[in-house]
Amino acid sequence: MTDQRINGGLSNLGGKLQEGLGKLTGDTRLQLDGKLDQVKGKYLDGYGKVIDGLDGFVAKAPTDLQEPARVGLDFARKKPFLTTAIVAGLGLLLAGAGRRRR
Repeated sequence: MTDQRINGGLSNLGGKLQEGLGKLTGDTRLQLDGKLDQVKGKYLDGYGKVIDGLDGFVAKAPTDLQEPARVGLDFARKKPFLTTAIVAGLGLLLAGAGRRRR
């Protein structure tokens, strides 16, 4: 289990507690912060699951590609939000390049 999954679970739990406390006290700001923490926690948990799944692919990769793949996964573990932004940007570029121009 990766750190992202652990942090995601803790963030999700903390967000639920924070939201519940906000409901008890009538503090809408606290409720909103709790919801945001829950979303962040679910994102990190999902991201951790993807990283864990990619570890299995790295183990099955040819030996000359395993080390560069591990370096890339280590970067992705340390910077989950930056990695997501990079992948999203590449997806947008590829989607734009795939469209026909008139």
